[in-house]
Amino acid sequence: MKKSEIDYTLYLCTDRDLMSTNTLEEAVEQAILGGCSLVQLREKHSSSREFFEMAKRIKWITDQYHVPLIINDRIDIAMAVNAAGVHLGQEDIPAKEARRIMGQDKIIGVSARTVELACKAVEDGADYLGVGAMFATNTKGNAKVIGKEKLKEIRAAVSIPIVAIGGINHNNAEQLVDTGINGLAVVSSVIGAPDIQAAARKMRAIFIKK
Repeated sequence: MKKSEIDYTLYLCTDRDLMSTNTLEEAVEQAILGGCSLVQLREKHSSSREFFEMAKRIKWITDQYHVPLIINDRIDIAMAVNAAGVHLGQEDIPAKEARRIMGQDKIIGVSARTVELACKAVEDGADYLGVGAMFATNTKGNAKVIGKEKLKEIRAAVSIPIVAIGGINHNNAEQLVDTGINGLAVVSSVIGAPDIQAAARKMRAIFIKK
């Protein structure tokens, strides 16, 4: 899939502690069937071997539906399983170095919560930005809420795709549809729902009504 063809509308970030299914594979497949168009695999507490094995299994699923798989933080895992790309936080390896290592064809996403960080990410070769936290969230307890106006400022400052993240659920997602962003990143509101497929479908419908 070409970078220009990537659909950022509903970006699933995985969390095995929150999922409502018995396996992450089932959760990811149900989310994709509900309309998730991009999947980021996050494994904060796994060994490198466990992360690698999980990434292989999840990639097999995402490949069946032609959905890009992004690996959180770990460039080595992303390269080992030939994932579509990697997502980097501000404490991770710089995007510029990631681009040098991974080449031009891989997707590199960067977390940015200020205009300055967003512009730096673009300068360093990021393909998209993850901007947040938009709302209070239990997924990242230390994440500071930046608010809708700051999101709009970042949107006005850069031209690459932006995905909003942080505490987004079915009750507040509509607040973000007029900000010019390209998609919503979801965690517990989808992967933790009793019916993951239905939750994803509802969230996607909220955003695409913009």
